[in-house]
Amino acid sequence: MKTYYHTEDLKNFGKIGEFQQPLAAKFFDYYGEVFKEGALTAREKSLIALAVAHAVQCPYCIDAYTVDTMEKGCDEEQMMEAVHVAAAIRAGASLVHSTQMMSKVKDLSM
Repeated sequence: MKTYYHTEDLKNFGKIGEFQQPLAAKFFDYYGEVFKEGALTAREKSLIALAVAHAVQCPYCIDAYTVDTMEKGCDEEQMMEAVHVAAAIRAGASLVHSTQMMSKVKDLSM
């Protein structure tokens, strides 16, 4: 069965500089710095990345950070809780914009 996403493409992520090396190098430098231990642990950053991967619906990122969080000692319950946090924020972001619609309805109804 053909799919739009091919899991083997994730292995080629490091080759994104083929068409634009200077920008790819800057991206990978930045990416590497972001995921270094800092105020947050690498484990915490990995859980955040897993949650964001679900929020932006990136199957490559979901695969990569599922593996990464497990390698960093996260269990299934922690991973799913992180995903639920992302889902709640995503739902809330949609719902808070309903206040704009409600205001518009009220303006038009007057």
